[in-house]
Amino acid sequence: MNILTVEHVTKTYGEKILFQDASFGMDEHDKIGVIGVNGTGKSTFLRIIAGLEPADEGKVSVNRDIRITFLAQNPEFDPQISVLRGVFQNGGPELEVVSCYMEAMEELEILPSDTALQAKVTKLSQDMDRLQAWSLESDAKSVLSRLGITDFGRKMGELSGGQRKRVALASALIVPSELLIMDEPTNHIDNDSVAWLESYLQKRRGALLLITHDRYFLDRVCNVMLELDHGRLFRYEANYSRFLELKSQREEREAASEQKRQNLLRNELAWIRRGAQARSTKQKARIERFEKLQNMKTDFKSDSLDISVASTRLGRKILEISGLRKSAGDRLLIGDLTYTAVPGDRVGIVGPNGSGKSTLLNMIAGRIAPENGEIELGQTVKLGYFTQEHQEMDGKQRVIEYIKEEAEVVETADGSRITAAQMLERFLFPPAMQWTPIAKLSGGEKRRLYLLRVLMGAPNVLLLDEPTNDLDIQTLTVLESYLDEFPGAVFVVSHDRYFLDRTVDKIMAFEGGGAVAVHVGDYSDYEERLQTAGKSPALSALSTGTSGGSRGAKGTEDTGGNAGLASGSGAGGSKDPARVEKLKFSYNEQREYETIDERVETAELRLTTITEGMASAASDAVKLQELMQEQQEAEAELEQLMERWAYLNELAEKIESQKNG
Repeated sequence: MNILTVEHVTKTYGEKILFQDASFGMDEHDKIGVIGVNGTGKSTFLRIIAGLEPADEGKVSVNRDIRITFLAQNPEFDPQISVLRGVFQNGGPELEVVSCYMEAMEELEILPSDTALQAKVTKLSQDMDRLQAWSLESDAKSVLSRLGITDFGRKMGELSGGQRKRVALASALIVPSELLIMDEPTNHIDNDSVAWLESYLQKRRGALLLITHDRYFLDRVCNVMLELDHGRLFRYEANYSRFLELKSQREEREAASEQKRQNLLRNELAWIRRGAQARSTKQKARIERFEKLQNMKTDFKSDSLDISVASTRLGRKILEISGLRKSAGDRLLIGDLTYTAVPGDRVGIVGPNGSGKSTLLNMIAGRIAPENGEIELGQTVKLGYFTQEHQEMDGKQRVIEYIKEEAEVVETADGSRITAAQMLERFLFPPAMQWTPIAKLSGGEKRRLYLLRVLMGAPNVLLLDEPTNDLDIQTLTVLESYLDEFPGAVFVVSHDRYFLDRTVDKIMAFEGGGAVAVHVGDYSDYEERLQTAGKSPALSALSTGTSGGSRGAKGTEDTGGNAGLASGSGAGGSKDPARVEKLKFSYNEQREYETIDERVETAELRLTTITEGMASAASDAVKLQELMQEQQEAEAELEQLMERWAYLNELAEKIESQKNG
C-alpha cells in the first residue's frame, strides 16, 4: 500500500539549490535511508516530507490514514519537566493523555482532597482505557533503560544534548505510527544501544525513513536508498552495500555518456568551423543537433576529498600512561590504567555513555588533571584534537579566514605545497563558498570545516572524539583513507562500528567500576569475544542485499565496407592512389542516411515520454521500476543512433569532399 508520494519537490537555500524536481513514492514496507554529502539538504528534505517545512515547488501527498512520527536532530524540551514526562511531551493523542494523566497524578499527591482534580484523574483514566495507553509508561521506561537513561525523575534541563536526544528517541519509538522519520538516530548513543536500536527497527512494523552515517546500520536495516547528489534524487532498491555497487555503475555510465557527448561535440565543432553551407534541410538539422549538444547540461560530477597532508615528525616516545585514576563525584571512571603508545597505534575507545571515554581524551590533551598517575607526552608530539562538542565559530567570519588562522599553506607527503584555498576545494568547499560567512553553513559543513582545521595543523598524534557524529559518509570514507596513511598515533572514541572496524587495531574498553581493558583487534573481534563470553547480545548478520547486475551494453552495428576511410588501404596491402575506388554509400547506408535524423528525433521523443511517465508514476513502485528499465533501453538506443548518425554524416561529408576534389 502506498503511504506517501513526493512529486517534483524543489528547495533552495539562498542561491543554492538543495534539490530540484525530486519525486519518489513510499509504501508500507519501505525502510529508506537518505544519504548525501553534508549541505545537500537531507534534514530539510525530511522536514518537508514530515510537513514541518514548506517546499518551494512541488507537493507531498500523505495517505489520510497514515500517522507520522518525526525525530529531529536537535529536539527541544521543557527544561522543568522530568525525563519520563519528556518522553510523552510531543507525541500523538496516546502520549498526550499519558502526559496529562501523569501531571494530574502529581498534583493529586499534593492536593489529595481536591474534588476537581479527582474528577480530572477519573476522566483521564477513562481516556487511557479508550486509547489503550496504560502500557506506554512501562514501555517508555524499558526503552529509556536500553538507551542508557535510568533516572526517570531527573529534570530535562539537567541533561546533556546527547541525553535529550535519547529521550526524544524513546518517545519516537513508543508512539504508534505508520511512518517513522528519524534524523541521525544513532548520534550520541553507545555501541550497545546502536545494536539494540538496529534490532528493534528490523522487527518494527511500518515504514521507516531515516538519515544516518552508520553504514552497518544502513546495511542491516534499510532496503531502499535515496541519494541526494548535486540537486538530484536517485532511488536504489538496495541496502547500503548493494547501493555502492549500483552507484558505481551509474557514475560509470554517466562518465561514459559525457565522454561520448564531448567526442560528438568536438566532431561537430570541427564541421561547423569548416564553414558548412546551411542550405539543405539535412545541414540545418545537423547544425541544430550541434547546438543541442553544445547546450546539453551534464550533471555528472564526481566529488572527491584528498586530505593527504604530511604530519610533523614523531620521535620514539609518544605517550605513556601509568597508574591513571579518575572519578566523577562518587563514581570511579578509571581505576588503574597503564598504557604505552607505539608508532602507528590505532586505538578505538569504547564503553557506555558517561563511562569516561571523553574524559580520558581530555586528560591526554591536558585539559583535565588526573587524580592519581601520570600522562607523559613525547617532546616531538603535536596533538590534533577533534572534540565531540560543537566548536564556537564566529558566524561572520569567512570560511577561508577560519582555515587561514591555522595555516595558510601545508605540505603534502611528497613535499609539494598546497594553499588553504586548494585544501578547502578538496574538502568540497568550492571557491565561491570559501567566502561564505560560517553562519550560512549547515551543521555538517561546520563539522567538516572544523576537521579540516585540525588536520591543517599537521598533527602527529590524533585524538578523535566521536568523529562520525554529523559528518557525511563521503567525508568519513576519506578520513578513513587518510588514517590509513597517517604515520602517527590515533586514539578515537566512537560508537560507529564500521568506522572502528575500518580504522583501529586495538580496543580500549571501559567495562565499568573503573576497569579499562585493552584488546587486540578491531571492534568486531572485540564484540565476538564478548559474545563468546556471554557478555553481549549478538548482532544480526550483515545483510547481503539483493542480487543482480547492470544491464549489458548492446553490441555495435556493422558499419559496412567503409572502415578504412582515411587510410586508403585494403586487404591486399597498399593500392595505387590512382586506382583507389571513390567513397560511396551502400544502398542500405543511403536509405539509413536519409532517415537517421527522423529516427533520432523519434528516439528522443520516446525518452522524453518515458521520463514524463516516471514523474507521473512516482507513487507506483512497480510501474516506476518498469519505466526505469524502459528508460535504460531508450537511452541505449538513442546512444547507438547518435553514434550511427555521427558516422553517416562524417561519411557523407567525405563523399561530398571527394566529389568536389
